Amino acid sequence: MDTLRYILSRFGQSIFALLCIITITFFLARLAPGGPFLDDKAVPEHLIEQMNRNYGFDKPLIVQYGLYLGRLITGDLGPSLGNKGFTVNEVIAEGFPVSFMLGISGLVIALIIGVPVGVFAAARRNTAIDYILMTAAMLGICLPTFVIAPLLGEVFALKLEWFDVAMWENSSAWFLGALTLGLYYSAYIARLTRGSMLDVLSQDFIRTAHAKGVAPFKVLFKHAFRGGITPVVAYLGPALAGLIGGSFVVETVFGLPGLGQHFIKAATNRDYWLINGTVTVFAVLILVMNFLVDVIQAWLDPRTKSK
Repeated sequence: MDTLRYILSRFGQSIFALLCIITITFFLARLAPGGPFLDDKAVPEHLIEQMNRNYGFDKPLIVQYGLYLGRLITGDLGPSLGNKGFTVNEVIAEGFPVSFMLGISGLVIALIIGVPVGVFAAARRNTAIDYILMTAAMLGICLPTFVIAPLLGEVFALKLEWFDVAMWENSSAWFLGALTLGLYYSAYIARLTRGSMLDVLSQDFIRTAHAKGVAPFKVLFKHAFRGGITPVVAYLGPALAGLIGGSFVVETVFGLPGLGQHFIKAATNRDYWLINGTVTVFAVLILVMNFLVDVIQAWLDPRTKSK
């Protein structure tokens, strides 16, 4: 019963957060200077007014907001003002798989690298190996994706020619993009894993296991790993948000046709519907990820249900 109450509480908080994100995005986009038709100097003023009426932009903001929410409930994200003849649903359906694959692939790479490095560093605490690994992790944190991406492209694509440097279809450039994101976030995960593992390894039940003669490897992975990995699981939600946001930069560097480029163009051209739709889709994805992380964390550590 406590678990069900906890899940319902987290679900309600996610819905409220989503509504706040949608509302803030809607009004910020509308209140920003400019408009979707003001930069088109070849269009007479009366035609601009006519287009505003056709799209409902002449109505009060609160009315526009209500109409937008009504369409959003049915899954209609509206027409794309910057992509003539396409709806926002169609634009997102085309670009979302690219951004999603980059984000998920980057997360998998970050976990594959970060978790073992953190566990190994904790097992070799205050040794040369620990210092080297954590120094490398700190350097990874200090290097942003817009620095890592060109370096990987220069070395592995242009010099060694192991991967393609751009494009998506029939191309290996996506791997360099995922590797860029994975390396950056593996540094955070490595340091977080090390800190949480050290905390667990200092507990009494770990000393008891050692006193009973349990093998160090078994103590590390059977007794300490589950508790040590809990903070990493809690970090997966924010990490996914950062990975998706970071994919915008990676998509630009490697010329990948994801939502990042569409979002940047939408913000420049004041494509209101595409701005709202892109933010909404990413917000839903991130909130779903956070919700799943909360459930998994409650399973790993029952104490979280009382918070």
